[in-house]
Amino acid sequence: MIEYTVTFLEMSARPSYPRPPQPVGHPLALLRAVKPPNWYFLSLYDAVGSEYHLWADMHDLPEAELTQYVQHPDKEIYTLIRDGWPAGFFILDRAKPEFCEISYFGLVPQTIGLGLGKFLLHTAVHIAWDGEGTKTLGVTTCTLDHPRALQTYQKAGFEPVRQETRFRKG
Repeated sequence: MIEYTVTFLEMSARPSYPRPPQPVGHPLALLRAVKPPNWYFLSLYDAVGSEYHLWADMHDLPEAELTQYVQHPDKEIYTLIRDGWPAGFFILDRAKPEFCEISYFGLVPQTIGLGLGKFLLHTAVHIAWDGEGTKTLGVTTCTLDHPRALQTYQKAGFEPVRQETRFRKG
């Protein structure tokens, strides 16, 4: 069994930093996928999460349940395209009134270290706050995610609100 710590973070007001400008040097686009097929979500999920232990659970869902998740009207899936191919993605989950959660966030390994993470996260934060009625923005990370995930979220303005110790098969 692997022991890991889950940290729940929140932000209770739009941050003071402005929307980030697009990084220069390579063509970039941020696109929202509307009712994407499961394979689209799973390809992003696998490309970003293949190196992390927790990023496998979505493959265990029955096809219909995965479709319900991916195409749910409260889920917003955004893909960062760089040089014509997916560089990362995030999902905003607006299922709870007045609460928006960044439920998935990450870059593909080939784009880590290129300065895209801060751009993508700050953009996700602003898009989340643009949602009508958003009063709290949340994100969850754990010690099985990228080693800098927690500090990255804190630098973006999120504050830890609680932690849990969990176990999973190794």
